[in-house]
Amino acid sequence: MNVTTPSWVKQAVFYQIFPDRFAQSCKPRHSLPPTMQVPLESWDAPPQFHSYKGGDLWGVAENLDYLVELGVTAIYFTPIFQSASNHRYHTHDYYKVDPLLGGEAAFDVLLEAAHARGLKVVLDGVFNHASRGFFYFNDILENGSNSPWIDWFQVEKWPLHPYDDAHPANFKGWWNMRALPVFNHDHPPAREYLMEVGEYWIKKGIDGWRLDVPGEVKTEGFWAEFRDRIKAINPEAYIVGEVWDDATEWLQGDQFDGVMNYLFTGPTLAFVAGDRVEKPLVEGPGYYPYPAIEAADYGQKMTQLLQQYPWEIQLTQLNLLSSHDIARVLSVVGEDRSSYELALLLLMTFPGAPSIYYGDEIGMVGGLDPDCRRGFLPKTQWDSDWLALHKRLIALRRSHLALAVGQYQSLATDGMAYAFARSLSPQAVEELGLDIPEGATLQTCLVAVNAGEAAVTLVIDADVLAKVSPALDGSGSTLLYGTGEAESLADGALRLSIPPRAGVVL
Repeated sequence: MNVTTPSWVKQAVFYQIFPDRFAQSCKPRHSLPPTMQVPLESWDAPPQFHSYKGGDLWGVAENLDYLVELGVTAIYFTPIFQSASNHRYHTHDYYKVDPLLGGEAAFDVLLEAAHARGLKVVLDGVFNHASRGFFYFNDILENGSNSPWIDWFQVEKWPLHPYDDAHPANFKGWWNMRALPVFNHDHPPAREYLMEVGEYWIKKGIDGWRLDVPGEVKTEGFWAEFRDRIKAINPEAYIVGEVWDDATEWLQGDQFDGVMNYLFTGPTLAFVAGDRVEKPLVEGPGYYPYPAIEAADYGQKMTQLLQQYPWEIQLTQLNLLSSHDIARVLSVVGEDRSSYELALLLLMTFPGAPSIYYGDEIGMVGGLDPDCRRGFLPKTQWDSDWLALHKRLIALRRSHLALAVGQYQSLATDGMAYAFARSLSPQAVEELGLDIPEGATLQTCLVAVNAGEAAVTLVIDADVLAKVSPALDGSGSTLLYGTGEAESLADGALRLSIPPRAGVVL
């Protein structure tokens, strides 16, 4: 099968926004629609499951220049559609932007302003289940067996008990949650409805869909049809699924362009943080940043991961360290800054599109949901050094194309030290159909990380370097990032001296 994926994603850096918690508009409250003039939870209070802090899309639009300055090129929003939950995975209306977010007026302004700055916009599609407030399910609750929409959902028997835990629900809910009735994707009108929702927002101008729990949809051919219909409107639209483990089934070029790459997240944190990982924060979610591993094991896991899917897919995976579903990375690593810095270095130098979870770049912490969904810190509380680090590593990736789309080659391991190369030829750039940004280079980049407590010396043999690129002989290297020393040996090998808990890019 000829696998094609969106060219823009291959060079993208994503920023994930949880809309209720990123930014409130600077507009006077009295000038906002009445649906936004409502009581809200204090912005800096610990977040609760059932409360709103009132972040909105006007606020996001007002902060787009901040995102451009950070260096990101795409935004992934968790759901924005009308809902009775702060996270908005309980969809009430797939065609309406939540009024608390500013409605369609705010979204239209945001989308236009983002595109004017070269920022792509990807929305979260919750197409496995709806909510008790979704009109077609609500009609069933009101009219019982007389409802014309019964076949849209998976009703088992009567009566339904959507709220009373003392009785069986009598309808299928996602993970048995009564608040989340599951669609009957085998029912043609329900299936067509969801397809048309996907098409509608692509026609409105969004640049892709992130698909919530797509593995729960068991109807044969559903996601293949979804892809065909989305790509028929915009061949460059990005389709990325929330799949936490092996995604081979969905990544053969006929369904998704990528998945949220938790198979990168777990081993990366297990390597750079080791026993610093806070086990209570990671034993529930299924991405396993434990037990601690050494460099050889990490290199093997990354090599295996990169062999798992077609290369075209690898370049459009969504790589991450934090998300709205897991504890923030800085908390996971016990607020050990060197662990985070090494993880961020590996994130920015790995094949696929890196994604920054809102606030990680300014030093935000947070435990498991809902604590990982805190309000974005006021500027007076930003960690400016942390922000500068993110800007530097994002800029490094964007200015060296090899770090985005170059071939990945493991070079050497020694205890807790690991080195790899990203190499890119002009021919590969042409084959990928990429534009070379002004000032970007094609040089091969060597990346080395020492996650250990002692300084280490890695020697990369000349024949290993030659396999990466015939032009490499260990000479002429330039330090691009980090702390360390590189020395060319007489036989053409390269000796790298790396301090403890440090990384380097040559």
